[in-house]
Amino acid sequence: MAGSTRNRSVAEEPVTSVLPGGDVPYDPSHDLDADDELLASLGYKSEFKREFGLFTTFCVSFAVLGLLPSFASTLFYGMGYAGTAGMTWGWIIAMVGIQCVAMSMAELCSSMPTSGGLYYASAVLAPPGWGPFAAWITGWSNWLGQVTAAPSVDYGVAAMILAAASIKNPDYVPTSYQTFLLTVFLMLIHGVMSSFPTKWLAQINSGGSTFNFIALVIVIILIPAGTDRADRGLPKFAPSSEVWGTIYQGTSFPAGVSVLMSFIGVIWTMSGYDSPFHLAEECSNANIASPRAIVLTSATGGLFGWFLQVVVAYTVVNIDEVLESDLGQPFAAYLMQCMPQKMTLAILALTIIAGFAMGQGCMIAASRVTFAYARDDCFPGSRYWKQVNQTTLTPVNAVWFNCVIGILLLFLIFGGDLAIGALFSIGAIAAFIAFTTPIFIRVFFVGNRFRAGPWNLGRASIPIGVVASTFVALMVPILCLPSVTGKDLTSDLMNWTCLVYGAPMLGAIIWWFVSARKWFKGPKVNIEHMMLGRQGNVVEGAELKGVESYSEAPEVDSSKQKAGLEEKPTELQ
Repeated sequence: MAGSTRNRSVAEEPVTSVLPGGDVPYDPSHDLDADDELLASLGYKSEFKREFGLFTTFCVSFAVLGLLPSFASTLFYGMGYAGTAGMTWGWIIAMVGIQCVAMSMAELCSSMPTSGGLYYASAVLAPPGWGPFAAWITGWSNWLGQVTAAPSVDYGVAAMILAAASIKNPDYVPTSYQTFLLTVFLMLIHGVMSSFPTKWLAQINSGGSTFNFIALVIVIILIPAGTDRADRGLPKFAPSSEVWGTIYQGTSFPAGVSVLMSFIGVIWTMSGYDSPFHLAEECSNANIASPRAIVLTSATGGLFGWFLQVVVAYTVVNIDEVLESDLGQPFAAYLMQCMPQKMTLAILALTIIAGFAMGQGCMIAASRVTFAYARDDCFPGSRYWKQVNQTTLTPVNAVWFNCVIGILLLFLIFGGDLAIGALFSIGAIAAFIAFTTPIFIRVFFVGNRFRAGPWNLGRASIPIGVVASTFVALMVPILCLPSVTGKDLTSDLMNWTCLVYGAPMLGAIIWWFVSARKWFKGPKVNIEHMMLGRQGNVVEGAELKGVESYSEAPEVDSSKQKAGLEEKPTELQ
């Protein structure tokens, strides 16, 4: 490496890396800009075009969040477990914990802006000897949450389409077989669309997210303005004392537990804010834009989601009839209670289109997670799933791998409403465990030794991380509870989350102890290392050996870190 340029050290970069504190790795294929240099200091070469910015990243994330279709798909849980009280003040309580998780995740994203961020963070921050196992658990849990997202969203969209057909023709009753086929068709469409080039995906998701937001605002305004409760002999809005003060006993548990159980709707609805993390390698100015997109998504979603909850809570007529309607879709049944038919169909149409855009965003985010984990050989056949298509420059194989898995999961439709409902519970619990594992390690094992990126929480980091960890520790067992107990609990009323989530996770743990612990060492380096003065020392695609856990690393000098951040990227020769 001839030349007089000073070479940047990994220790000077505003990142938390698995690499030792030597010079930033050198990628001979192209010059490194600021984003590529950060990624190289994390041990990865740049393989995607960085055609996402703050707004387009937020658009994908907000599309994945899909407030309107998410709310419509999970109304059974939010309204059915605790009624309007759970939907109003219950949402506010849940959002405190969720926002703490989002902010803590954003801090990790700024420090480790890579597609496999949560998994990468667990590996780096874990105590000595535990990094690979922490990465393994985080990775598999995150992947389960991601791979169930698109099929659960598309199932909700299919159910709404068929419910609209039932509203138009009351003699038509949708069958499980028809719901399955329509959902598979939507999955295949999203698989094709997710295989497009990055630039196309950014444009499509910008349009989808914009429509999601506009549709949400329209529905929030349209429902209170167009409700015909008065024509049915009811007050235009339910009294506040009833909306805020009456807890609907939709479970066999005490009222407080029922409210906590209703949080599944909030958690699943708000679970898309991690998408900017997984798109970090396709985002410019990633260590600032991506964490900002995470927090912006969570805050915007929490606020507008609450407005939607309040509107529905004040206009619902009969909760029992909503839950037991022959339409098979609670949101459609709710609209029929308080809206004229034409307006009901118009709102359903908006929700269906928004849901379609949401499913597309979920498919994209899941494919990036699969690519990132396959890059480190986490899956059987990883050499296929980590390939980047040379025409589109996107992980097309990973898209179709997830699509096939999602279609197989849709056979749960034939097990009844509670069986397919496990997809929603899995999405909530799997995502929460993956989100919080690195946060928990960072708070309780690393503490103030954590090297924060340019976007950070400062002194509030530890307290916010503690709240996030406590909230998740409370909610994980709650999400596994059945709605009934005792002699009323039968196989068709059982909460199958423990089985559908627990079985693959147990399999992953057994695989770890039997085999994976011998060969899986956590994140792999896939960029050439050519250190100054050691040009002959090239390590490519091998896992790091002998790197100490970050949890035992000395505290970083903040002034030196700041100086390293403010320097211009080195021009490597």
